[in-house]
Amino acid sequence: MNTELYLEHLLQPFGINMAQRIRLVRHQETGIDMRVMKRDGWFEYYQSYQERDVFADCDVLVSFFAGAGSHSVLEGVYVVNGVEGPVQIVPPEDYPYPEHASSSKYLYCLERDSRYDALCDRVVIDWGKGTRSWVQHFRPLTKPVIEVLPSGYVSEFPGYLECVVSYDELKIIVENPTANREWHRMLSATYGIYLILDKETGMQYVGSAYGIRGIIGRWTTYAETRHGGNKLLIDLLNQRPNAYRKWQFSILQTLPMSMTKNEVIACEQLHKHKLGTRVHGLNDN
Repeated sequence: MNTELYLEHLLQPFGINMAQRIRLVRHQETGIDMRVMKRDGWFEYYQSYQERDVFADCDVLVSFFAGAGSHSVLEGVYVVNGVEGPVQIVPPEDYPYPEHASSSKYLYCLERDSRYDALCDRVVIDWGKGTRSWVQHFRPLTKPVIEVLPSGYVSEFPGYLECVVSYDELKIIVENPTANREWHRMLSATYGIYLILDKETGMQYVGSAYGIRGIIGRWTTYAETRHGGNKLLIDLLNQRPNAYRKWQFSILQTLPMSMTKNEVIACEQLHKHKLGTRVHGLNDN
């Protein structure tokens, strides 16, 4: 008796009908982080047009993001309501992926099925050896489930210097300490100098963390208040109430927790001087 867990075993209780014409799609683009594309609101636009009619005779699309090796993370389930094409596609002016230039493509009307959202970003399957075959028919017992990540999970902690998160991701990390325990463990183990980037304007804010819980303690105040008590960030939110949705948090330098408050602040002042965030950024001291 086969006791292995497969993708359909998780999808069927939410309503998927294996008798339908279903395609599995594994998205991967060189130089593009699909999670960032989704976070910034561009993924569904990106997925809706294709060079070829690859979703022909398809009722339902089950989308994944490529992970390490052949691992693939469920992104969402979409109902295919029709296709036009080929038609001339002109991306919006603010579309951040210029490699997808104007061209003749097939445009699909895709409607996200919210019934499956509880599984999205959590279900990890093994795509198998054919990772180059990024569109496949959904056949039973072909996609084993590797793991189901806990609710509220964001990602593996990437390391201090590689740590780059949006405000939305930071808030999820802060509010779900069990699901993101490694983030909390690592960020509470060090003092540091951090950077907040307003991706809409390019303006930067340099701050420091030297409290009992280190960086995660300081960043928790941003998750709770958005502005962290910083004057110019408060002013910015008064001008643009949703500005925080464009903020990106990263770590410039980690510091030992044996340092004094004044020593940490001295490092902070140095980074402000280097980046010019008093004159051209969001620091006012």
